[in-house]
Amino acid sequence: MNGNATTRHSNVALLSVASTIAPRITTSEEIDRQLQPVLSRLRLPKRLLQRVAGVQERRNWNPDQGFDDAAVSAGKRALAQAGIDPSQVGLLINTSVTRKHLEPSVAVRIHHGLGLPSSATNFDIANACLGFVNGMTLAAQLIDSGQITYAVVIDGEDADEIQTNTIDRLGREGINRTDFMSEFASLTLGSGAAAAVLGPADAHPEGHRMLGGVTRAATEFNALCVGSVDGMFTDARALLKGGMELVVSAWTEARRDWNWSNMDRYIVHQVSDVHTNALLKATGMDRSKVPLTYPTYGNVGPASIPITLAQEAPALARGNRVLLMGVGSGLNTAMMEILW
Repeated sequence: MNGNATTRHSNVALLSVASTIAPRITTSEEIDRQLQPVLSRLRLPKRLLQRVAGVQERRNWNPDQGFDDAAVSAGKRALAQAGIDPSQVGLLINTSVTRKHLEPSVAVRIHHGLGLPSSATNFDIANACLGFVNGMTLAAQLIDSGQITYAVVIDGEDADEIQTNTIDRLGREGINRTDFMSEFASLTLGSGAAAAVLGPADAHPEGHRMLGGVTRAATEFNALCVGSVDGMFTDARALLKGGMELVVSAWTEARRDWNWSNMDRYIVHQVSDVHTNALLKATGMDRSKVPLTYPTYGNVGPASIPITLAQEAPALARGNRVLLMGVGSGLNTAMMEILW
């Protein structure tokens, strides 16, 4: 039995994608200096973030900036690029992991900030780092069904608090090597925002057709990466193993319906050198076709895929085949093909 859920879209195009890059740079060298006492006490080598994760720096917001304001900024630019007036939008999906409170949704703040009409349905989708791809799939299905004409999928992330809390906690007495490594991934996180506008392909021949893709779950691994604003706690070895098994099984069974062995670009979730190298080895993807943003932006959660796509978009040519690939804690994976 095929473990993948397959989706095909008949008349949906990606009209635009835009990002907001957080302005403040926090280098891994700065974090190394803050953690020097605990690194020395635990006899851990310097430059772990650079050598193991490949993260040289990450971005953070200025004190007067918020992740939701940054998302609104990305959304306004995406709408302008697509030539779509806010009054035409029928759906807003926010996929941010970051949230200031449990309710109301983050989507209502962004809906108001974008000036969307009261008829535009709006809500949050939370599925860890996979949320943006899931949001695009759901929006595309509603466009195909004729329920809406245009949709905005949006995400804003703020890693500042978790970064500060993690560094403070790791500096306390009693922290051992196991504790340190379980929180290591928190130090790779970065802040940023992105937005995409989707609409009917037949009305927008200039758009980029969304063809469809697959999803697959391995929820037996639901406890391997658990995060909150206090910190993200990860069994890195087991998470990498389970994640690669999930991706490979989805990739292998997708061959029945899709041919993704020679895409023009692979826009993957941006995690680290370790994860990227394992993914390339497992799938046989051409490294030159996999653009990376985590070395300078860190892991920006669900925003990492659209941020990377927005950065790569100027280099894409008409007719290029692009595959979005994500894995989210839990575990879930999704792959989506776009014909540029």
